Amino acid sequence: MRILLTGGTGLIGRSLCQHWATQGHELWVWSRRPLDVPGLCADARGIARLEDFPAELPLDAVINLAGAPIADRPWTTSRRQVLWQSRIDLTRRLVAWMAQHSTPIPVLISGSAVGWYGDGGEQAMNEASPPGQPNFGSALCSAWEHEAARARPHGTRVVLLRTAPVLSPDGGMLARLRLPFSLGLGGRLGNGQQWMPWIHLDDQVTLIDFLLKHADCDGPINACAPDLVRNAEFTRLLARSLHRPALLPLPAWVLRLALGEMSVLLLGGQRLAPTRLLSAGFAFRHPDLAQALATLR
Repeated sequence: MRILLTGGTGLIGRSLCQHWATQGHELWVWSRRPLDVPGLCADARGIARLEDFPAELPLDAVINLAGAPIADRPWTTSRRQVLWQSRIDLTRRLVAWMAQHSTPIPVLISGSAVGWYGDGGEQAMNEASPPGQPNFGSALCSAWEHEAARARPHGTRVVLLRTAPVLSPDGGMLARLRLPFSLGLGGRLGNGQQWMPWIHLDDQVTLIDFLLKHADCDGPINACAPDLVRNAEFTRLLARSLHRPALLPLPAWVLRLALGEMSVLLLGGQRLAPTRLLSAGFAFRHPDLAQALATLR
């Protein structure tokens, strides 16, 4: 297959490129740093502009994973603009470019996040569920998915990948938590009762490959492990995997004071199931949190 990725130099994108390179796929990455792409993305070819992709080459798939990190800094007005432009504006440009192809591109797998559901509280949710309490993150995901869905009238199968926080030894949520927890400074967030979906990087890569190859999979897909835990349980298992106590909880009021509206990412949650993946026959390699954390030490 010939595949174009956005966000190919990110955590998931790099792992995808390594996975697909071993299968012999031809990989192209749209990047602000195209000269760095071959070294970061398993010898993929980098392009600085979509117009640099050779018009005569047909594409089998587009994987849209681009987006500035949502939890790196508070949601100031300027930061919201960056988050919006890196997701909604970029996806709009990508879909418009796809529409110019004389032959429809068969599939677009476009990034989203479990934040689409907002704060779901205790409500059990799957892909058919309505969103819970809205916030800026849920509005961002909704607009992101709306732009990706514009590819459907052009004959493209569109998969909306609602990804949970990804567990990896080299980045993502776990990289931020490992140091304080290794020092014995970790603890639950707020009362610790919020549900906390997650997914191992290995499963994130293999499920994207699975969705690429299964033409009956389209629309929203929850990319989260079936072993759903509350924040207190996640905290306990992470501390245990590092052989450290977890005795320093962070009160909700401290998080709200420090992070403002962005605190909903830590104090809210989603009681979420990967219903459509399981129904399609996807088998998780790391369905259990304790086992997944043991592989990431």
